[in-house]
Amino acid sequence: MQYLLLLVLSMTASLIHAQSADDNMLGLPPVPIPADNPQTPAKIQLGDKLFHDKRFSIDGTVSCANCHNDNLAFTDGLQFSVGHHGLVGTRNAPTVLNAAYYKEQFWDGREPDLENQSKQPPVNPVEGGLANHEPILEVVRTDPEYRSAFQSVFGVSPEQLNLQHVAKAIASFERTLVAGNSAFDRYWFKDETGAMNEAQVRGFNLFIGQARCVSCHTIEQDHALFTDNRFHNIGVGINHIQEDVPRLTKAFLEAKYKGGDVDKMVLSDKKSSELGRFAVTDALDQIGAFKTPTLRNVDLTAPYMHDGSLKTLKDVVIHYNNGGASQPRERVNDFLSGGIRPLNLTDEQMDDLVAFMEALTSSKFAKSAPAQAAN
Repeated sequence: MQYLLLLVLSMTASLIHAQSADDNMLGLPPVPIPADNPQTPAKIQLGDKLFHDKRFSIDGTVSCANCHNDNLAFTDGLQFSVGHHGLVGTRNAPTVLNAAYYKEQFWDGREPDLENQSKQPPVNPVEGGLANHEPILEVVRTDPEYRSAFQSVFGVSPEQLNLQHVAKAIASFERTLVAGNSAFDRYWFKDETGAMNEAQVRGFNLFIGQARCVSCHTIEQDHALFTDNRFHNIGVGINHIQEDVPRLTKAFLEAKYKGGDVDKMVLSDKKSSELGRFAVTDALDQIGAFKTPTLRNVDLTAPYMHDGSLKTLKDVVIHYNNGGASQPRERVNDFLSGGIRPLNLTDEQMDDLVAFMEALTSSKFAKSAPAQAAN
């Protein structure tokens, strides 16, 4: 009898856990998992530990979690992230939530996947500050807990352990950081008409209509990533350095093809950082272009844009309403993406758009969502 009771309780707990997991995925497609890095609970647990380990920086103060804080929707709430010894970078830390769905990583897409992305911050001169990855390997090869965990997960001895094993574990953990099941998901995918209020419904109609947000922040028939996984020049940052672009592009390319590290260059020089996707592709039509971020949980991840220059969601909507400018008569740059033009929204309509974006907060974070400023 006792055995049967335990069995029933175990089955019930499993069903509840499965239901919870399914609820969390509402509105999201299956997470893409690389064939050479399958998910396992032990690997995910190991990646979690690595993600939070501050020893992987020159002064022992910086981990992945510094810029991607569990309690801040995996951002840091700062305009620019802070690295070792208080050094400040040039870009805003995007959330890791749902980053598993991106086809390229970083604002400019300079790495193809989470595995390669995880290798860069520790050796960036502003972030982790390490000269190379050897200090990381020294830690994981000598720490008893890591030695045991890597042996169990990958079947490798300390001598065989390499950086790719570390990267795979971190990426596996990051692929668990997914969050759907927002008020919008319940409204759109479960036909719960009361899930969004009237302002949010009006905002949604603007989102897919007059405001044309859906052109880049996509919604599909059975899921919504709210990103097209493409790169666009929307007038942020680049508008203010237009006169410097010819000099910057020439100097950047010269440095790059003399062996310069793109990751280091874009986080060390503010103006070079504004070149965006061009720094990766050398394509002139991608000057000032940055990746379309997902809008899921966007109410939790202020400030906004690659440079953290827009403080509130209302500021973001105003920027788009002005046709890619922070002020109505500001000159936009020559490389502005074609779809960016004035939207002619009223103030009330812009407020409705903000209300809709607040409806994209996943239910597990909803209670912690901050109130956005009215203007």
